[in-house]
Amino acid sequence: MGLIDFIKRIEPDKEKQPFLHTLYDGFYTFLFVPDHTTKGGVHIKDGMDLKRLMIYVVLALQFCYLFGTWNVGHQHFVALGIYDDSYFSGFHLKIAYGLIKIIPLFVVTYIVGLGIEFWTASKKGHGIEEGFLVTGALIPLIMPPDLPIWILVLSVIFAVIIGKEAFGGTGMNIWNVALLSRVFVFFAYPTTISGDEVWVSGIEGMSAGAAVQYGWWETGFFNSIFEALGWATFDPSATVVDGYTGATPLTLAYQGGWERVTEVYTAGQMWWGAIPGSVGETSKPMILLGALLLLGTGVASWRIMVGMLVGAAISAIGLNLWGASPFMDVPWYYQFYMGSFFFAMAFMATDPVTASSTNRGKWIYGFLIGFLGMIIRVMNPAYPEGWMLAILLMNTFAALIDHYVYQANIKKRLARV
Repeated sequence: MGLIDFIKRIEPDKEKQPFLHTLYDGFYTFLFVPDHTTKGGVHIKDGMDLKRLMIYVVLALQFCYLFGTWNVGHQHFVALGIYDDSYFSGFHLKIAYGLIKIIPLFVVTYIVGLGIEFWTASKKGHGIEEGFLVTGALIPLIMPPDLPIWILVLSVIFAVIIGKEAFGGTGMNIWNVALLSRVFVFFAYPTTISGDEVWVSGIEGMSAGAAVQYGWWETGFFNSIFEALGWATFDPSATVVDGYTGATPLTLAYQGGWERVTEVYTAGQMWWGAIPGSVGETSKPMILLGALLLLGTGVASWRIMVGMLVGAAISAIGLNLWGASPFMDVPWYYQFYMGSFFFAMAFMATDPVTASSTNRGKWIYGFLIGFLGMIIRVMNPAYPEGWMLAILLMNTFAALIDHYVYQANIKKRLARV
């Protein structure tokens, strides 16, 4: 009790220091579970609040962060033709390089996003809203590792202010805030988030002989540590190896179907995630582990996940039957090996604020995301992926879906009367 008593004693005055009190309240409720429970009623209320609910999602995302950190480094060294013979070859260099790229994205996202939330909460005179705990963890995972920091800052400002605060804050937003950050980058600065070169970081280009772009963290900080330990170090004279391509499996599938994809990547590489892509989207087992945690804790809806899986499978089978392009001929089950389907299913479509809330509505909502997303992926030449656009589209219609579900239930009950 000594710590909590001390923290209560340093509480700033809410009237005289509103901003400091807002900061204090946010950190206090982050450290301690609320002590209020229902008294004398039939309902039981435990100590769970929104912050702790959001923390479950953040914990589930750590599987993606762990693998993504390694894969950013792995893809970098594959491009150089170094340490590409084994997943564990040059492991310390891959982890170090991944941390150099991911930590700035993570830190800047939270500084900007939470800064806006703190300021907004102090102006409104209420406690800090917790929604950005998850949004801030999602945004770095859906961005390229070399995204310029100033573009990241603009995307976070747009997503938080226009996508959430303009609608009233956490719980009031219509669209998924993390996806709004990505869609801002996609439409405002498309060359930084599309093409073959953006998914592999730290090199000047994909052509043979292109030089690495190392800074003080690689050649100064980490090299000094690795030299002292007698380990391999970053080589600033390394160049891109002959014949390397940084194309994602989706790009290759659009160019020449499944045969073109398997010329570069094996099915195992795509499943385990040792391929170019956004930081958190590549490893399907890690994503599914996070999904199981969300399902086990009751945070995410299994109806949305299953509905999306069924919708995507039916759409992919229909495209196989049509077979009008090489991409349509990709076996429907291999569509799940490529791209960000599982990440979108586990962490984006299940956002409880922007998804449908009725049980039947969740089935419809998830099914339509899977069905439409697969069509966008295969048939849109400008953007060989579809989940971002499909989820934002269905976010728009989520309330309408629930409305018709409610109306159907009302009519059914009136018919009984």
